[in-house]
Amino acid sequence: MKPQTIRIKNRRASFEYFLEEKFVAGMVLTGTEIKSIRLGKVSLNEAYCVFLKDELFVREMHIAEYSFGTYNNHDPKRDRKLLMTARELKKLRTKVNEKGYTIVPVVLFVNEKGLAKLEIALAKGKHHYDKREDLKKKDSKRELDRLKNF
Repeated sequence: MKPQTIRIKNRRASFEYFLEEKFVAGMVLTGTEIKSIRLGKVSLNEAYCVFLKDELFVREMHIAEYSFGTYNNHDPKRDRKLLMTARELKKLRTKVNEKGYTIVPVVLFVNEKGLAKLEIALAKGKHHYDKREDLKKKDSKRELDRLKNF
């Protein structure tokens, strides 16, 4: 029996930002958090990453409380530490210190070993006219696909 694959995407990230470089990071989680992730009860919509001292944390990522958890249940929006190599962290810190760059979570998935991983991206914010251009491209692509299938 193949285990179900968990892959939760942040759809707003590619609309709001130009995603320049992607990294995969592990996360420090509690027992009830990983159980909720395996049930797919996660929202990445408002999540972002920040440096606190020399460590990278993800903020505003909502992991719903585990329904069978007791008093041990976790806080749904707590800061969660990301596990990355020192070289990757240094590279991200230098880019974030430049104007206009931020780090956003793109995809949360569970790998074949059962560990939760977060794919994060170094991103630069889009202007309003860039977003309109993306919507125009998306609509024209949809029209072409509709005509091909007709």
